[in-house]
Amino acid sequence: MLRKFWLFFAQACTLCVAALFVVSTLRPDLLPRLTGRVGNVIVTQESMTPVVAAKVSSYADAAKKAMPAVVNVFTSKDVTSRNPLADDPIFRRYFPDMQRPTTQRQTSLGSGVIVSSDGYVITNHHVIQSADDIQLVLSDGRRFAAKVRGTDPESDIAVLKADATNLPAITLGHAEDLQVGDVVLAIGNPFGFGNTVTAGIVSALGRNYLGVNRFEDFIQTDAAINPGNSGGALIDTAGNLIGINSTIFSQTGSSNGIAFSIPVSLARTVFEQIIRDGEVTRGWFGIEPQPLTPDLAHTLTLAPAEGVLIRSMQRGGPAEHAGILARDVVVEVAGKPTHSVPQLLARIAELPPGSNAKVRLVRDGKPFDVDVMVGKRPKPADQ
Repeated sequence: MLRKFWLFFAQACTLCVAALFVVSTLRPDLLPRLTGRVGNVIVTQESMTPVVAAKVSSYADAAKKAMPAVVNVFTSKDVTSRNPLADDPIFRRYFPDMQRPTTQRQTSLGSGVIVSSDGYVITNHHVIQSADDIQLVLSDGRRFAAKVRGTDPESDIAVLKADATNLPAITLGHAEDLQVGDVVLAIGNPFGFGNTVTAGIVSALGRNYLGVNRFEDFIQTDAAINPGNSGGALIDTAGNLIGINSTIFSQTGSSNGIAFSIPVSLARTVFEQIIRDGEVTRGWFGIEPQPLTPDLAHTLTLAPAEGVLIRSMQRGGPAEHAGILARDVVVEVAGKPTHSVPQLLARIAELPPGSNAKVRLVRDGKPFDVDVMVGKRPKPADQ
C-alpha cells in the first residue's frame, strides 16, 4: 500500500514538473500570475508626502510700497553730426551749405530710485551720461528738474539731486540675504510706459566677467527688463530695494529673461561716498591681474591652483614700491582670500587710500607677506 502511494506521488510530481516546463516555454507571461511575483522588480511602497495646495500670493503690497519711489528719467542732449559726403570735392562745390555740421536734440529714457525724501535719486551712469537736461517724473505725475550730483562709471551708478522735499523714499534692503530662487520684482519705465512692474526670481548671484563694468557683482534675475528699465528698482516681496537694474543679455534689445542688477550694498556705498566726498575713491595697487588657470599653476609649480596671477605692474605704483613682481600670485589681501580677478579688484578697491595693507603672495612656490601702501585709484578716462 505504501509502495503504491509513493508511486502515485512520484507520478504526480513528474506531471507537475512537465506542465510547468510546457507553460514556461510556451506561455512565460502566465508565471507571474501564478506565483504572485512581479518579475525581478521589487516595488517599495513608502508613505507619500501629502500634496499641499500652493498658496497664491499677491505682490500688490510690495509694489504699492515701492512704486511711488521709482521715477521715470527723461534726458536730452545736443548731438552734432557732419554729413558723410562733406569731404567729397564735387559735393563741396555744388552743395556748400550742406557742409556745415548740424545739431539735433537727442532724447532718451530710463528710470531712477528716490533714496532720500529731500530729492536724492540713484540711477545708472549710462542713463544720464552726457545729458544736459534731466527731468524726473514721479508716479503721481509730478515733474522735477534734476542735476547730477556725482557719477561712478566703474560701477555704473549715478546720483541725481532734485530741488524738492517730502518725496516718497524707498526702503533699502539687504542684498546679502538673497538666495537663488527668491522672488523679486522689477519696477521701471520700459519703452516709456512708466510705472511697470514685472516679476521673476533670483537666477544667480555674484555674476561677473560680463565686461560691462570694471567692478561687477551682479544679481541675475529673469524678471522682464527692457529699454527704459535701466536705473529702476529691483525689490523683494516686502517692497525693499535690493538692487538697481542695470543691463540685460539680449541680441534684440528686448528681454530674453536674463537681466542683471547692481546690489543695493554697492549702490549705497557709492551713494554715500558721492554725498560725503563728491566723488568715489577706491584703493589701488597699480597691478594688472590675470586669472590663474591650471596650466599656469602647473608652470609656476603651484599646488593647489589658488589666487590671482600678477601679469604686469605700473611703474612707480604701490605694488612695485612694496617689492611685488610680475608672476607673483596674490592669495590674500588684508586677511581676505582672493580666488578670482573680480574678487581681488573688489578687495583692493575697498581699502582706504593711504592705509597699509598686508598682502600674502606666492613666489617660486613659497608664500610670503608684504605691506603695501594703498594708493588712490585714478579716474577713468571718460570721467
